[in-house]
This record gives sequence, C-alpha cells and structure tokens, in this order.
Amino acid sequence: METSVEILGRARETLATARLGLDDILGEQAQRRLSGVRNLIVFGRAVTNVLQNLRSIESNFDSWYQPYVDEMRADPLLRYFYRWRSEILKEGILRTGSSIHVHSFNFPDDLLRHGPPPARATSFFIGDQSGGSGWLVELPNGITEKFYVDMPEDLVTSSVHFRDAPDLHLGIPVPDKSIETLSFLYFSYLESMLHSALAEFCGIDDDQLVS
Repeated sequence: METSVEILGRARETLATARLGLDDILGEQAQRRLSGVRNLIVFGRAVTNVLQNLRSIESNFDSWYQPYVDEMRADPLLRYFYRWRSEILKEGILRTGSSIHVHSFNFPDDLLRHGPPPARATSFFIGDQSGGSGWLVELPNGITEKFYVDMPEDLVTSSVHFRDAPDLHLGIPVPDKSIETLSFLYFSYLESMLHSALAEFCGIDDDQLVS
C-alpha cells in the first residue's frame, strides 16, 4: 500500500504536468495555447483524483476534503473547469473565442517586418482561434498549414477567451475572462489545495516532499 508521502508525490507530479499546460497558455507560442488549456484542465482534475487515494489511509481525509468538495461545487470558475474536463474527454470539445484589435496595419509594408514569407505561402491571417497570426502555407500534398509569426503589439493585440466564462471565483469578480487569467486562477486553487494536503497529512511543505 502506498504511503501518504508517496500519494502526495504523485499528486505533485500530476500538478507539475498541469503546470506545463499553464506555461503553454501563458507563453508566447500562440499555437500551443489550446493544447495547453486541454492539458491544464485534464491533469488539473487528475490532481483531485490522486488526492482521494488518501481516503483509505488517512482517517481524517474526509473532514479535510469535504470543505473543498463543497467549495468546488459552489464556485462558478471551478465548476466551469470541471465541466470542460468532461466535454474534452468525452467529446473532444473545447469552445473558445478570440478577439483582436488592429492598432495599425499597412499592407504590404508591415508584413515585411516579419521577413519574407515562407515558401508556398498563399495568404496572411490575423487572430485565429488561438489568438495567433501568420501565413497559410500550401504543402506539396495540397494540405494547408499555418506558419505562425509574432505580431508586434504596436500593430495588433489579440486575446483568447472561454465562451460563457464565469464572472466570480471564491466570491471575487474575475479581472477578465481571458484564458490566461482564468487558467491561472484555476491552477492556483489546485496548488493551494495540494499545499494544504501536504501540511495536513505529512506536516511538510512542498519543498520538503521527495517524490
């Protein structure tokens, strides 16, 4: 049978995988944002699944965990992420939208700021579903792929948001509905829960845990 330290070590590893998803969401590579969202949601939910293995060896697990269960059921943001996890796993669906603001764009001069277009480029797009911009490139087999470039913020700014996103988290209005903000709040909640479990069941903090 696993010990509490071993279970919490697995929970920490799972949270670290969710963190990789958050890093992609917060990173500069727009094409990785949506896969980052999926990884954060799926592995974030898995953290709570791993923690529940403590129930069989810690007599006070339910008294510690039930307040979190009640909070997660009542909280709009946490319910929202749980629902997305179910839809991603069962239906492969992730509904997001994007918005762009074009400050200034002079065609074709501003395109030259990115250097010459890649070979077989057919057109330029701004603000796709992941908030990225770049060239559409037709491959020799006839398939069209996206070649992303970084748009200077003095030209275009874009953001990706969840559809029907919640307004509140832990009774506090969320500052905005971007995937970056909501995902960070969700990850922070899970991280706080794990730290609480470490203190409750092992009397140690995360830095002392040996996986």
